Amino acid sequence: MVSKQYPRLGETVFHEILENGLHIYVDRRRDFQKSYAFFATNYGGMDMRFRLDGAWKNTPAGVAHFLEHKMFDTQDGNALQDLAANGASPNAFTSSAITGYFFESTDKFFDNLESLLSFVSIPWFTQESVDKEQGIIGQEIRMVEDDPENQVFYALMECLYDHHPIRVPIAGTQESIAKITAGTLYSCHKAFYTPANMVLTVAGDVDPEQVCAVARKILPQESGVPIDRDYGGEEDQQAAAGEKELTMEVSSPIFQLGFKCDPAVRGEEWLRRELTGELACEALLGSSSPLYAKLYGEGLINKNFGYGFEVYPGCALMAAGGESRDPHKVRDAVLAEAQRLAREGVDAALFARIKKGVYGAKVRGLNSFENACIQLAQNHFAGVEYFRFPEIFDAISQADVEDCIRRWVTPERCGLAVVRPGEAE
Repeated sequence: MVSKQYPRLGETVFHEILENGLHIYVDRRRDFQKSYAFFATNYGGMDMRFRLDGAWKNTPAGVAHFLEHKMFDTQDGNALQDLAANGASPNAFTSSAITGYFFESTDKFFDNLESLLSFVSIPWFTQESVDKEQGIIGQEIRMVEDDPENQVFYALMECLYDHHPIRVPIAGTQESIAKITAGTLYSCHKAFYTPANMVLTVAGDVDPEQVCAVARKILPQESGVPIDRDYGGEEDQQAAAGEKELTMEVSSPIFQLGFKCDPAVRGEEWLRRELTGELACEALLGSSSPLYAKLYGEGLINKNFGYGFEVYPGCALMAAGGESRDPHKVRDAVLAEAQRLAREGVDAALFARIKKGVYGAKVRGLNSFENACIQLAQNHFAGVEYFRFPEIFDAISQADVEDCIRRWVTPERCGLAVVRPGEAE
């Protein structure tokens, strides 16, 4: 096991690669009672087409999320209940790119870790239980379809992307989940829930060697083969469609404005792109920016306004949204401000404040064991050490951020989705 010091963060991370290919990271936090474990697979909602046993498989939308729900079932009962009865607080989530299972506990950490690794690595499904789960997830999908914020987000994805599966809802649709069988779940588990395609991250005052010993005891001794994935080929730089409008029962218009950015390659460039994109968001849209003050002063946005930058395999995007009486004016003002910044540059004093603020938020985020473990896992899948972000962050210049705004925040890359008041479509 290798230990690596990150003096700027005051952290020591232990890293081991097991014989089966599983990577384990332990962020040892001495003198803490609480410990946190996160076991994740590099498999999410967008991974619908892949090669298994020499043949391409097309799976319905929503399988990764469906599988997350079913993994808690065991032949002896329900792992969620077992972990809770043992003093742990367990849960799981599925994103577009990964699925993660985790727990937090102050006692019996290694007993709970054995349970976590066991139920995630040993699938147990019956067609009867799958049929029952289809009804449960179907209700969840109906609730999501009634959520204006969710609907406006996916409307934006359809504006920006022609075919990339980021545009497909993670939970799928009523029609797609009806096609999921126990066999579908077993095939996807075989493909993606294999040690070399997974990562285990731990934070707390725990012995790293014991973490590895438990993983060796519970997990398969060998891993499956790497899985090729197909996201439909490279997207054009331009947005697929400029605008989409929906009507739902809302009191005022809700919008999402987005810009299609250049995707990042694996490795250090991935984290650099993510950090640069965050700084570009702050410089253009942040609460300290001239544009934010202008839009807020004119009553075009309110305190619900939010923004962010996201990077996924094969795509990246900048998005902002909230409530507005005139979303088109917001879009036009954002594009005009981007053109001004392209001509005049970002104010140097503002950039210095923004950079300190973003860096400080990243460091404070490590106080959360959950955040530290998830970031370690996500960046492992992207091929970069997350705790190297201070060095990568230092190298990002004001000119880098201005270049991103200049290239990405343009009418050609822009999409606007709006939900207006009215009867639901």
